[in-house]
Amino acid sequence: MRIGHAIKSLFLKEFVIATALSMRYFFAPKATINYPFEKGPVSPRFRGEHALRRYASGEERCIACKLCEATCPAQAIHIEAAPKDGIRRTTRYDIDMTKCIYCGFCQEACPVEAIVEGPNFEFATETREELFYDKARLLANGDRWERELAANIRMDAPWR
Repeated sequence: MRIGHAIKSLFLKEFVIATALSMRYFFAPKATINYPFEKGPVSPRFRGEHALRRYASGEERCIACKLCEATCPAQAIHIEAAPKDGIRRTTRYDIDMTKCIYCGFCQEACPVEAIVEGPNFEFATETREELFYDKARLLANGDRWERELAANIRMDAPWR
């Protein structure tokens, strides 16, 4: 009889402790976020959607040195260049995002910070063809994200 009473008492005590613990976590602030309505912080070193940058004057930064194409381990970048006003410029700059492994070597190799991997991580598509980025799309990405790209590069500068 006493053993049964001790077991009931122990069970009741454990039940009260477990219920109190559950209630504490029930009313605590949630650790998750309500994506896509809320977004968490993104590191300045995050490697997302590619972009080609311009100078403040509007001139393209890319000097067609082809270092990004040479360093790409996935061979996702293809560049064609021709002289324009006595300066070599890209006539074609294509990135096959289906091959890209987001290693960041293209960004590190660029001497003028023309090609960068931006803060955008939401670029899902419905067709495969939409993942083939041409020069116009890359420049549009650069124009759209320029403020954030410049800020991220400044914050990352001590480690580059």
